[in-house]
Amino acid sequence: MYAVVQTGGQQHRVMVGQSILVQKLPDVADGDTVELDRVLAIGEEDRTAIGTPIVPGARVLTRVQAAEEKGQKIIVFKYKPKVRYRRKTGHRQRYTRLLVREIVAGS
Repeated sequence: MYAVVQTGGQQHRVMVGQSILVQKLPDVADGDTVELDRVLAIGEEDRTAIGTPIVPGARVLTRVQAAEEKGQKIIVFKYKPKVRYRRKTGHRQRYTRLLVREIVAGS
């Protein structure tokens, strides 16, 4: 069984036992339970339920493995030729790692 959930403006295809990285969730700690209720689709071997836009009553129960992780560093380099303009900055996005424990199908 799998589900497609939306969190942080992104969609993730998840299965039970899978670990996913999502945009940092505020006010969570390691070991907390997080319920993702924006389930866009649920699929099994023989049937698929697609929401309009969400599947009513469906939810995905997850446990927080790491409340905050940092992603890979991205270099932002601005440059204008012939005028000696150079700016170099970096950015590391913060993520929350979730472990999918259960997928509850709606009605």
